[in-house]
Amino acid sequence: MKLDFLKFWKHRDPSRDESMPAPDDPEWERALINRMAAEFLREQRRSRRWGVIFRMGILAYLLLLVATYYADGFGESLTAGMEHTALIEVNGLIAPETDASADRIITALRKAFEADHAKAVILRINSPGGSPVQAGYVFDEIRRLREEHPDKKVYAVGVDACASGAYYIAAAADEIYVDKATLIGSIGVRLDSFGFQQAMEELGIQRRLLTAGEHKAILDPFSPLPEQDRAFLQSLLDNIHGQFIEAVKTGRGDKLTGGDELFSGLFWTGQESVDLGLSDGIGSSSYVARELVGAEEIVKYSTERTLLERLTERFGAGLARGLVASGLEIGTGQGLPALR
Repeated sequence: MKLDFLKFWKHRDPSRDESMPAPDDPEWERALINRMAAEFLREQRRSRRWGVIFRMGILAYLLLLVATYYADGFGESLTAGMEHTALIEVNGLIAPETDASADRIITALRKAFEADHAKAVILRINSPGGSPVQAGYVFDEIRRLREEHPDKKVYAVGVDACASGAYYIAAAADEIYVDKATLIGSIGVRLDSFGFQQAMEELGIQRRLLTAGEHKAILDPFSPLPEQDRAFLQSLLDNIHGQFIEAVKTGRGDKLTGGDELFSGLFWTGQESVDLGLSDGIGSSSYVARELVGAEEIVKYSTERTLLERLTERFGAGLARGLVASGLEIGTGQGLPALR
């Protein structure tokens, strides 16, 4: 056993064979243990060294992120001290707790209007729409701020899409500019649901739903939709649609040259929208800032959700899915009217 282990050790580390006692030397076991302990300590030091290097690398990366963040903020603060055009992004779904929520947009709008060196405000919109309530909040606030600051114009610039609830917001601006291929319009309201009643009957599945309130389960996909409920939902959509139409007519006024088709839910390209009076011309944010505002320097005033907010949202969504999977229903489980 001694000879076999020693052969293994010699094979593992042949450069150290001469320092080892002979196998029949009474000190050979002690020497071997000392050698193994020294090798272990050497490996430990090597591991600690790489661990320190790894931690230093992470620290350097974090410091770089912080430096970049503050450098950008410092650069923007310097630019904000000069005459500039304020830019507010409206990206994605217009809904609570999103980057395009009314709270975020309105907060940015107020900062931009209160900034002494902001010559005008641009809303750069790339959204298919969303909540009529959120869009209505922003529409009303833009009009209020325009009255409070009559010398500061608001321009809406549509990018890929400026549709439905996004156009609701854009209609509050002084002027709307788009790319020739921007999809714009879709002035309508929709309410989504499904109906599985017939499939359940064919499969012999019985739906057991208890409610307090005759119409509480009005949009339950596993129950029939009575005609009176259908009529009620249609009147609800028509009411919201009427509010949308009124807002567009208030914002665009005599600029609208199209007929009732403008409010049918159809959408058009940016080039076509100019002819229909839905927009005022072709142009990007840079074009508006340079040619119309006369302040080519653009400063971004909008803020996005922090990493913590995004992680919290994902955790909450995961928790909700788990509760639903376990049989606990949160809220009504029903869809809400949407401008998209």
